[in-house]
Amino acid sequence: MAIRQILRRSLSSEGRSNSNGSADVPKGYFAVYIGESESKQRFVVPISYLNDPSFQDLLSKAEEEFGFCHPMGGITIPCSEDLFIELTSRLGR
Repeated sequence: MAIRQILRRSLSSEGRSNSNGSADVPKGYFAVYIGESESKQRFVVPISYLNDPSFQDLLSKAEEEFGFCHPMGGITIPCSEDLFIELTSRLGR
């Protein structure tokens, strides 16, 4: 249950939008899109994850595959949703 408190999952098509049209992301968090296929899930994660070497490895994979172009409005990470949830649950402890 702690993973639900730390990792907030939201659908990209739902939620309120701010002035620039993107879904709201609380202060201290950022949006990532996870998935290896066309359908990707949006997660909102704490910026503290950026300091973790495991999360930095995922970001390196994202950079290799997508460069710095992320048209979905958040960083797209090419990994399975299960792997991402496993990683973030360890980070949340």
